[in-house]
Amino acid sequence: MSVSVYEVTSNFPKKEEYGLISQLRRCAVSIPSNIAEGFGRNHTKDFIRFLRISQGSVYECQTQLEISFRVGFMQESVFKDMDKQYETIAKMLSSFIRKLSNSENNH
Repeated sequence: MSVSVYEVTSNFPKKEEYGLISQLRRCAVSIPSNIAEGFGRNHTKDFIRFLRISQGSVYECQTQLEISFRVGFMQESVFKDMDKQYETIAKMLSSFIRKLSNSENNH
């Protein structure tokens, strides 16, 4: 998804370089980066905390994509596809957090 965000935002107006382009790219990269950082901590509680941060970044990206669509920077079909993919990522993260939390509570 991070690569998709870079591709989509490359078509945004140049004046958005320090606005939506920058914000979208930052939150898109934040998602896998926080997952990786949390995994590297080797402690389940830390991992869960970083997964929750990633989840927040997913919602941030969805919001910024919605704004980008509403101001006319992207086509509806592209927006809907990306939003659907982010929704899937959000569900996967929720499920993963729940499973890790349950296993943490059982030990």
